[in-house]
Amino acid sequence: MFRTQNPLTHGLRRAVLAVTLFAASALPFAAEANPRIVVDAGSLKVLDHEMAFRKWYPASLTKLMTAYVTFRAIKAGELRLDSLVTMSKRAAAQPASKMYYKPGQQLTLDSALKILLVKSANDVAVAIAETVGGSQENFVARMNAEAARIGMNNSHFINPNGLPGKGQYTTARDLALLTVMLKREFPEYSDYFKLEGIDTGKRQYPNYNLLIGRFEGADGMKTGFICASGFNQVTSATRNGRTIISVVLGTESLAARADLSADLLQKAFVSGGNGPRIDQLPPDADASLDVADISADICSKKGAQVRSESRDEVGRMKLLSPYVHEMDHEPVFVFAGLIPGSEPAQPEKTPGKNKGGKNKGDKNTAEKGKDGKNKKNRAKQEASSDLGDATVPVPRPKPTKG
Repeated sequence: MFRTQNPLTHGLRRAVLAVTLFAASALPFAAEANPRIVVDAGSLKVLDHEMAFRKWYPASLTKLMTAYVTFRAIKAGELRLDSLVTMSKRAAAQPASKMYYKPGQQLTLDSALKILLVKSANDVAVAIAETVGGSQENFVARMNAEAARIGMNNSHFINPNGLPGKGQYTTARDLALLTVMLKREFPEYSDYFKLEGIDTGKRQYPNYNLLIGRFEGADGMKTGFICASGFNQVTSATRNGRTIISVVLGTESLAARADLSADLLQKAFVSGGNGPRIDQLPPDADASLDVADISADICSKKGAQVRSESRDEVGRMKLLSPYVHEMDHEPVFVFAGLIPGSEPAQPEKTPGKNKGGKNKGDKNTAEKGKDGKNKKNRAKQEASSDLGDATVPVPRPKPTKG
């Protein structure tokens, strides 16, 4: 559960926020500012932007392009949502966040996309890439070809999951453009981006986008994190037929990216704006800079302290935006998991003696002990720190009473 703003201070907070946002729009570039952009998806008008051309590590926002390329392949008749996605050794070897599926296990492309966009699983991203492109390399080439085709002039990808590496970068402006294209070209797949959670049959995973179900009209899109990028978020929301897209990069915590996204979207809905079209937004001085790396600020004792301060005494996230509310219903979890029986059959082992005179059962017992240790290490890896989409526990808020 997260804690929202106290109702008694709601009005004061709203007033202060309005002044703050107005002042921020008039201030010159500050070193501590976050790259951001707000765009009207209908008119393509840019309603707010700062450092929109600053090259940034996309982290798991990369998976928006992975989804886009996949949707294009489906549209071209190359595969279908019920096509099989098979885990390869390469896919299974990807670091967390992941599903820990084994080579040979299979799931439908539909399930894979849901896992990609909710759990943000790196292993499934590679499996999708190999299914669509024949190989990860071919798929990445398609990612970059699509980026060039739609005008993402300051983006380049080296993998389908967003793991950091030289040559992997994007900008807030390019991510907003990609989101516009997803919305316009593939409205039939919009539900993938607003899922409240998935159920694998063994475990439920809530969406890391804290605005889904908690901000009026929120209907997408994706979050991402690596040390070098900080906490990133692309959000879309629709009210009265008008869709607004916000991109926020480099915040210090999961709560901070949700707060800033909500505040920017609310401002856009209330005050509107009439900037240039996103495809006509002129590059600024930031466009010539190297890819930003804020690891020293994020993955440090100072960064950990900032994130700890964003939680209350019982560990609930403190969301400060007055525009984020608790869910008024239990989250809806949809199935997304392996096809039953898809795991490769294991040869049966018969009891007997090894050369050293030890029972083979001794070895099996040792292997079971090793598996137990691996599971503990995996759980520790997934939950021990407060860094990133895989390791930040997202609270499940109780329904609001009344």
